[in-house]
Amino acid sequence: QQVWVEQFRDGEELTITAVTDGKTIVPMPPAEERERVGDRDTGLNTGGMGAYCPAPLGTIALRDQVFREVLQPMVDAMARVGSPFQGVLYAGLMIVSGIPYVLEFNARMGDPETQVVLPLLKTDLLDVIEAVIDHRLEQLSVEWSGEAAVCVVMTSGGYPGAYQQGKVITGLPTTSTASSSSVVFHAGTAQRDKDIVTAGGRVLGVLGLGSTLSDARREAYQVVNTISFEGCHFRTDIAHRALRMSCG
Repeated sequence: QQVWVEQFRDGEELTITAVTDGKTIVPMPPAEERERVGDRDTGLNTGGMGAYCPAPLGTIALRDQVFREVLQPMVDAMARVGSPFQGVLYAGLMIVSGIPYVLEFNARMGDPETQVVLPLLKTDLLDVIEAVIDHRLEQLSVEWSGEAAVCVVMTSGGYPGAYQQGKVITGLPTTSTASSSSVVFHAGTAQRDKDIVTAGGRVLGVLGLGSTLSDARREAYQVVNTISFEGCHFRTDIAHRALRMSCG
């Protein structure tokens, strides 16, 4: 018999996603998600209670290190074994005392990180996808807005355990009340007659955009506080840690 012992890593999680055409790699801004259901990272793990981008933890130096020691070696290794990778490469990292450790790789973007990363993309996403497919990513200049984004997930009461569905959602922004600095992503909703009702555990993802994380967070929670449904739950501290880090 063999016994495998995993080393415990106590640090801060960070997501750095990239697109690659099998040779050229273009990293996206670093994002951080909060998975625990309760404020201050308490309670059960979920599919994600919120996210923000760019994450202050992902300094330029750290991003360069992840590119050199994680992303580039992985893409090079897959090419060497005859399985060149084209698409989205998601690196889930644990940062321990400034050192990045890989927790997982995915061949997709993360949830809810996607909601805070892609809105910052200035280059047309279709142009990026076509450049990846055609092996000409090196020729494309991928630009980002330089803004910040915060997404707050609103869940059904009881999630990630048992929860009820079919609760009427009120206060959703309309075409006349919606702000250009916010987006409401429908994740677990359905239409019943003229009402929008809950139809899942993670019901809505409310995105706020701003010139700073603080502005983006304020925008997101302004919208969150206008929306309600029976049993509604959300974390009140998304991006708090990042703001403390920025101030510290």
